[in-house]
Amino acid sequence: MTYSEIINSETPTLVDFTAAWCGPCKAMAPILEQLAGKVGEKARIVKIDVDKNPAIAEKMNIQGVPTFVLYKNGKVLWRQSGMQSLNQLESLINQAQQN
Repeated sequence: MTYSEIINSETPTLVDFTAAWCGPCKAMAPILEQLAGKVGEKARIVKIDVDKNPAIAEKMNIQGVPTFVLYKNGKVLWRQSGMQSLNQLESLINQAQQN
């Protein structure tokens, strides 16, 4: 699946721009696993390693990791860098689901 196909989905898609060397990114991993368990089929969660995908990171102007971008139908609904709470991410996905 291409990046374009991922973000143009009707299913809300949370993209986690990450890197193997990033401590906060590693700390987010269990939170994202919990989130995936809570939202199930309502949303897709995708990790993109900025070191392995520099063209996408550059196109999206990713300045730091982790950076999270929530898409639906190709539109950016929300974007934030840094660690995020499970509750905040779940709330954003639930909101996107209703729109």
